[in-house]
Amino acid sequence: MNKYEAEFSNIVRAFRKKHMGKGPSQVRTTFSKNWAICELEGNLSPIEKFIATAEDGRQMLRSARTEMVKEIYKKNHPTEMEELLGTKFVRVFVDIDIELDIGMSIFVFEDNIEEKFNV
Repeated sequence: MNKYEAEFSNIVRAFRKKHMGKGPSQVRTTFSKNWAICELEGNLSPIEKFIATAEDGRQMLRSARTEMVKEIYKKNHPTEMEELLGTKFVRVFVDIDIELDIGMSIFVFEDNIEEKFNV
């Protein structure tokens, strides 16, 4: 992970903490073409971990976590990401494995950030 990928990881962690009350404990980012691919560990709060002990709870959490995160980025435009990368944010794709407490977020930008920052 280069310094821009590390800084992007810090922005993602801070953004999630600010808008969700808890950020992931670890974020690893890789730039590929116009994507910033983030692996996020330690996403769930203690109460969410308790809810995840039931099958219905896992399904509810996965749905809530994926849809709510996408909605947060729609309502709170990630200007810090755009400022760091010098390109416009387009959209985010989100998924999470509740049992492993590992999430993936793929941030899509207008320009090729891999060419720009992986020199």
